[in-house]
Amino acid sequence: MSNDSLRIAMVAPPWLSLPPKGYGGIESMCADLTDGLIARGHEVHLFGSGKDGTDAEFVRTYHEPPIERIGESGPEIIHTARVGDALERLDVDIVHDHSLAGPLLARGRSTPTVVTVHGPLDSELGYYYRLLGDTVHLVAISEAQRQTDPDLPWAGTAYNAIPVDEYPFREEKDDYVLFLGRMNPEKAAHLAIDAARKAGKRLLIAAKLNEPAEEAYFEEQVEPKLGDGVEWLGEATGERKLELLSRAQCLLFPIQWEEPFGLVMIEAMACGTPVVALRRGSVPEIVTDGVTGWVRDDPEELPAALEAVGDLDPRACRERVETDFDVPVMVSRYEAIYRDVLRR
Repeated sequence: MSNDSLRIAMVAPPWLSLPPKGYGGIESMCADLTDGLIARGHEVHLFGSGKDGTDAEFVRTYHEPPIERIGESGPEIIHTARVGDALERLDVDIVHDHSLAGPLLARGRSTPTVVTVHGPLDSELGYYYRLLGDTVHLVAISEAQRQTDPDLPWAGTAYNAIPVDEYPFREEKDDYVLFLGRMNPEKAAHLAIDAARKAGKRLLIAAKLNEPAEEAYFEEQVEPKLGDGVEWLGEATGERKLELLSRAQCLLFPIQWEEPFGLVMIEAMACGTPVVALRRGSVPEIVTDGVTGWVRDDPEELPAALEAVGDLDPRACRERVETDFDVPVMVSRYEAIYRDVLRR
């Protein structure tokens, strides 16, 4: 290792393998950041569950990821305890934690802890981080997220990223618009259906649907509206997801909450696919209105925006992601944050 190299403990959540096979934005980000840091000459010990597909020294807390128990406290606590035990036998310069319970251990060690805030702060999560105080150094994933609680101990802002070269660019599009994400009211597939119908656009819906709350929302508000130009595909992963994104006229993103960072937006733009979205959370930071998509204030404005997606240049979408949301850009930002925290 050179004098500029760092020894980093990267703590992922316990729920999915790294990288995940399907849905799992945090786990994808952890895996990409880990490999990007290693490519820069840093030493990374990655803590996580299941199979490891990265170049890191992997410390496994669960042989099988406890995905069926997601949201329960038990797996989080056990994961954190195992991480804490392993860290006592490692000599690292910095701990970068993406888990929920893990930052609780920061108070008991001299090694500084950087925490990426992956959730909204207008909830108990914000109160939790306030209680942790200066025992952690927080990283926001958008300025919109950071401004919801600017007095927290922020160390910086670093946008999430994707390996752009792995996303196929396609200039010629098919005859559909795409909804891709999770099946819940906050993502608002029902609003996507309404907008597409009013615009006379064919809509394909591909979404994660395996939790009781997701199934209830689907049965009550989405399933009755299927048909007549609206098709349900189930969850799309891997090559199927990339094909859907690259061939779509646009990604329809009518979110109903202040989302800190919508990874699917940059995935779409990397494929040359513009985004039609509502102005919530990080959307205005990610989508340049009139260049890489259309950002609107009201669901009633979405049909007209869908009709105008042909005015947007797919190459501008790709270039925006290459410039601001590629993995090397994220890695450089985190390197700067680590060094700033260590100087403190």
